[in-house]
Amino acid sequence: MITASSIRPSPAIRPAIRHLVLLLVGAFVLALSSLQSAFATDPNLVLDRIRSSGELRVPVMVGEEPGYVRNRDTGEWGGFYMDWAKDIAELLNVKVVPVETTWGNLAADFQANKIDIAFGLNPNPKRGLVVDYLSVPLFTDAWAIVTKPGFTKKTWAELNDPSVRLVVQKGGTMQVVAESLTPKATITPVEDRPLGVMELQAGRADAMILAVFDAIEVAKQINGEIILPSPMLLNPATIGVRREEGNEGYENWLTNWVNQQRALGLAQGKLRKTFEDRGIDLSVLPPEFNF
Repeated sequence: MITASSIRPSPAIRPAIRHLVLLLVGAFVLALSSLQSAFATDPNLVLDRIRSSGELRVPVMVGEEPGYVRNRDTGEWGGFYMDWAKDIAELLNVKVVPVETTWGNLAADFQANKIDIAFGLNPNPKRGLVVDYLSVPLFTDAWAIVTKPGFTKKTWAELNDPSVRLVVQKGGTMQVVAESLTPKATITPVEDRPLGVMELQAGRADAMILAVFDAIEVAKQINGEIILPSPMLLNPATIGVRREEGNEGYENWLTNWVNQQRALGLAQGKLRKTFEDRGIDLSVLPPEFNF
């Protein structure tokens, strides 16, 4: 009759069995680690894909001068955002491919894999579900309003009144600002900046909420005034990329590029030159603002 005691290993061979079990466990752990490494995503996957494609797909927008400027004769795109895109493309040895869109459609464009990069973004939690923002800003912006001369309201609290008619671009961060700080105001969202300018010119709006660098351009168009409502709200203008596996190397490379642009004053110099070339004196900016 076979009993439990009869099949139990003798004390003499128990150490050998324990050693064999440890060897098997070690081999299993090593195999599992190797398997995980084999399936780990290459952090340079996105960067390598862009370089192998030979293209850097960049959003461009009508009516968003001087960030995006389209040459009416040639159809080519320029502006400081495109200058930065061309600088990055040259370093990667690829060409810039413009993709026409709007601020409100950027998240959908990233999600549909239509664009590889976007400039001048303000971190937005909703967009952040599909967009990764660099942790460093390319430049510092501030929220401003453009009005016709004579407008007297200078604070966000004063703007938060039903009698105040504000126009904003639909789906952009300026709409979030308006709905957060001036919910009692009469807010009119429009598809793009030119439509907002038309609202101001037609007298259907008292003010338009814009980033201050955009406000400079609009103020010139309508001979208006720029006001930085108090308290002044600074907002980082950074770079966004599509959230996907393998973009860590791409983000790290772009962060290094931005750090150099900031440290050497290249970004600030680019902005200043762009506005000067368009005949805009940056001294119109309020003295309390520094980009």
